[in-house]
Amino acid sequence: MSSPKIRPRAISGAQVPKPQNYFYRLASSQRFLAIIGLVFIVLILLPLARTYSQRRLVEKEISDVNSQISDYEQKNKEMNDMIAYFQSPQYLEAQARLNLNLKKPGEEVVVINTPQDSGVTTVATGAAQSASDYVKWWRYFFN
Repeated sequence: MSSPKIRPRAISGAQVPKPQNYFYRLASSQRFLAIIGLVFIVLILLPLARTYSQRRLVEKEISDVNSQISDYEQKNKEMNDMIAYFQSPQYLEAQARLNLNLKKPGEEVVVINTPQDSGVTTVATGAAQSASDYVKWWRYFFN
């Protein structure tokens, strides 16, 4: 005769029957629990990835703005240097010489006159005004 299998007993001494329904077997399956764990990990990682990409975008914008600030500061420095030059006595003297034809005491000014060719331009404009429109267009495109 074969002896019956000995089953371990619970601490209380009562037998705890295992439920044999589908959901209990599914929930106790290691594969199902691994899939549920992966789903939770993905649900946690998606917002983190979105936040990380937004943070990288903000950091890039901040670095762009900082570079623009440094460019504007450089331009501001150049403008201040120009303002300082425009207010200097050397610039005022140069502008007085060029625009107001002023000179220093004891200095001689030499003026060179160039002949103007105003007669040539009037002849050319007179010929162009007397030509017909077709001739003007022909000269415009082919000359």
